[in-house]
Amino acid sequence: MSQTASTGYDAHLRVWRGDAEAGDLADFTVEVNEGEVVLDVIHRLQATQAPDLAVRWNCKAGKCGSCSAEIDGRPRLMCMTRMSLFDPAQTITITPLRTFPVVRDLVTDVEFNYEKAREIPAFVPPEDLGPGEYRMRQEDVERSQEFRKCIECFLCQDVCHVVRDHEENKEAFAGPRFLMRMAELDMHPLDDAERAGLDRKRAVREDHGLGYCNITKCCTEVCPESIKITDNALIPMKERAADRAYDPLVWLGNKIRRRGRGD
Repeated sequence: MSQTASTGYDAHLRVWRGDAEAGDLADFTVEVNEGEVVLDVIHRLQATQAPDLAVRWNCKAGKCGSCSAEIDGRPRLMCMTRMSLFDPAQTITITPLRTFPVVRDLVTDVEFNYEKAREIPAFVPPEDLGPGEYRMRQEDVERSQEFRKCIECFLCQDVCHVVRDHEENKEAFAGPRFLMRMAELDMHPLDDAERAGLDRKRAVREDHGLGYCNITKCCTEVCPESIKITDNALIPMKERAADRAYDPLVWLGNKIRRRGRGD
């Protein structure tokens, strides 16, 4: 793709139209002005040619994650994808997120992601600390702060081939966004999960499908917040989960502790 400036020209779009039952790509020619993004052009298409076109959006500032779609096959935020990325002569194809069921046109049902979010036990506050008493090293703050930048656009969920190409995996696999959430909780120095009877390393491996992830880094590549999901969350979580499950010294220590409790 060239960096040709997009000023005062007509763009050729192929936009998916349809619903859960059926649909197809429709061709449109839409005016483009300098500095515009794909969402601007989609809004102009609604205003001038297709008033019934369904598209989800909210902030138009790359922070709500609502306008996720696939542009020429790549998951992107429409509000953060500049038309100047594309050659004015090329046809731009805009389709809904492939991994989730279509509601209508560019809108998909992302309930799968909220179901996975509900399955993750929340942060467990330390019992011996009250409000205002939490203290953390700055490096621990910075490490988890990266993951907190997530806007839940679900582009990483959409591109992950574990569920994108294998619908049958959805029940057992949380996806990169929520594996990252569990990694964040496990890294948190004040998370008192054990007091609540939670073993996050076991759960991420046995209940949320961490082993399905084969670290292709496709989730990192599409993240609009540039979060290093694979390198900073998934790989470290895999290492810690493997240590807990297979390290002979850890196994022996757990065995001794269970005997000490009379288990």
